[in-house]
Amino acid sequence: MFSGIIESQGSVQHIESKGTNKIFTISHGYGEELYIDQSISHNGVCLTIIHLEENLYKVEAVKETLDKSNIGNLSVNDTLNLERCLLPHTRLDGHIVQGHVDDIAHTHQISDVNGSWEMEFKMSVEAALLVIPKGSISVNGISLTVVSIIDNILKVAIIPYTYEHTNLRLLKLGDSVNIEYDVVGKYVINYLEKMGIGKN
Repeated sequence: MFSGIIESQGSVQHIESKGTNKIFTISHGYGEELYIDQSISHNGVCLTIIHLEENLYKVEAVKETLDKSNIGNLSVNDTLNLERCLLPHTRLDGHIVQGHVDDIAHTHQISDVNGSWEMEFKMSVEAALLVIPKGSISVNGISLTVVSIIDNILKVAIIPYTYEHTNLRLLKLGDSVNIEYDVVGKYVINYLEKMGIGKN
């Protein structure tokens, strides 16, 4: 479990195919704090360290993960948002992020508003039901507050610190991002659907 507060950034150094899986070698700045079997969020995707050496580690993504996120589109030298899992005594500065990506959205608009940025992402119409204004959402693993959701266009505001310390600053129009919806909202929608509430 994560909070969506990005700790660090890493870089893809090598990509190896293994059947339908991909193994990524990632450079990091955590020093000796990492260990085998540790869970780390990569652009919002929870992956487990399977190999570790000096300033590099390896993680393996299975077909399900590659299909449901943009991890499979990574290239060597791409920058990743990294976050280690929460400790029991950690302050939850963001919101509850599981590291289980729900969807991919695409960068629709980027606006410099003189001191901060507004970014819009185009998502599926069905997915927009899981988003509410002032609610929380994870974009590439970053906990953000929803400014608005109009039709299927999600708008979020980005403060300078987040912009400068995550890979949001590298986004271009059309680029894909990993989206994880608020887990509470997902449970509510699931319950209502099973109870037949809200259906025509």
